[in-house]
Amino acid sequence: MYDKQTLCDKIRKIYPDIGECGIDVKVDYDEGQKAWTVLLKKGNHELKTYLEPEDADTCMDGKQCIGLGIQIAQLKDNVGL
Repeated sequence: MYDKQTLCDKIRKIYPDIGECGIDVKVDYDEGQKAWTVLLKKGNHELKTYLEPEDADTCMDGKQCIGLGIQIAQLKDNVGL
């Protein structure tokens, strides 16, 4: 099992442009949703997405997080990056 910092570090590794583009990422586990919440923030723009445990496992295995990649692309589009 892994914790939120480990998952956050892995997301930053898979998507290195998060830090380079000034996009902040915050990860927490939501017991009510039984999923990881990933909050992406750039300036006053925010996107919150849920990462199902299976998807988080895929990320931790070094594979792409497709749903999260879509959210990152959407945030970058919204702020004109």
